[in-house]
Amino acid sequence: MNKTLSILALTGSLVLGGLVGYDIRERNAAQATAPATTTNAATSAVTTGAPASQGQMVQTLAQSYDNARARTESEANTVQVVRERRDGLVYISVTERDSSSAQAQLRQRLQQQLPFGFGDGGGQEQTGTGSGFFVTGSGDIITNNHVVEGASEITVRLHGSKKTYKAKVVARAPDFDLALIRAEGVPASEIKALPLGDSSQLDVGLKAIAMGAPFGLDFSVSEGIISSLERQVPVGTKGVNQNVIQTDAAINPGNSGGPLLNSAGQVIGVNTQILTGGIGQSAGVGFAIPVNTVKKLLPELQAGKGTVIQTPSLGVGISDVASLSAAARKQAKLPEQGVLIGRVYQGSPAAAAGLKGSRTVTDESTGQRTTLPGDVITAVDGQPLAGVEELPQQIISRRIGETVTLTVIRDGQTRDVKVTLKAFDLAAAAQREDAQGQ
Repeated sequence: MNKTLSILALTGSLVLGGLVGYDIRERNAAQATAPATTTNAATSAVTTGAPASQGQMVQTLAQSYDNARARTESEANTVQVVRERRDGLVYISVTERDSSSAQAQLRQRLQQQLPFGFGDGGGQEQTGTGSGFFVTGSGDIITNNHVVEGASEITVRLHGSKKTYKAKVVARAPDFDLALIRAEGVPASEIKALPLGDSSQLDVGLKAIAMGAPFGLDFSVSEGIISSLERQVPVGTKGVNQNVIQTDAAINPGNSGGPLLNSAGQVIGVNTQILTGGIGQSAGVGFAIPVNTVKKLLPELQAGKGTVIQTPSLGVGISDVASLSAAARKQAKLPEQGVLIGRVYQGSPAAAAGLKGSRTVTDESTGQRTTLPGDVITAVDGQPLAGVEELPQQIISRRIGETVTLTVIRDGQTRDVKVTLKAFDLAAAAQREDAQGQ
């Protein structure tokens, strides 16, 4: 089964625009060849408001116009940007032969979280498509991790060409939904790297141009504005809330990994997902990974040699301390705001630092069991945590081997705890300890 690979929703519906008039060239040709009585009748209908005879096409413009003068400044800019940047766009096709591999199963789990499928499994060969764009003159291509995750074969095509090139993954950053691939044998003259902008300089209301291959339709362009710069959505395999660019430029399945451009023709983001509202296609709320995230990760991706860029983890299960009742917080001498550690996994950075999770104690005289709350983290390197989602955001932005200072409240006492970060597979640790009954 051939499906469009994307973290976006899939739909098969198309909307057809209404016919509102002749193309100028067609109309002029018709005027030159049609009998004078027909042309005069149509013109009379337009100028006098009289109804045209049944089945007769009526001109919507009473006079010709200068095509260049009719274009607005914004339209002319969009046309210029598209013409200058379209050759930097790349169409990506993937094949997944082994659905039992760890990578394939991971991708299947990702796809199952979405309102469309990637295939019906059963070991059958599955295919998908996505978009990407050149970021260097040497042929490096940026796309979404979910486009190439688990693929056994990757091929790319360039704009305006049917020739395909085999490509390989240089490195992936699953927790940021980014990947770098490199095609083999692409002539240097065909590589058109797109300039990278600065997403920190964006403003709401600025133009946004999305390019890609939605629904497998090669080279489609949509335009809108930057709708919000304050949005955070779950990104990547860990599902950590991250800052994204929200745009109303239509983004659909197949746009994944394609560039979001500004009016200067600079890449400001990588199209990654949409909020569908249950309709299974673009509802005018699309999200793009800010280009500054790409720029930050690019050197590491280029040096990856097929590896996966890992992010650090504390190795804890957490919740919002505000979820406890006021009476419970008062009895345990806990603050009103902070991140409550419910569980500390063995072998994790948190365990090595001596952090404590919730625990159950038994009164030996009465046999009564009482659950004591764990440590509450209130700040990271002196920066207060306003909500539980801010802790994983703080940690995922750090590097492996980096040491952070956590402000922790335990038994009513505040202390600083230094934690040396490392990569830690939280899901595997949870599965292992659950199996052991811990």
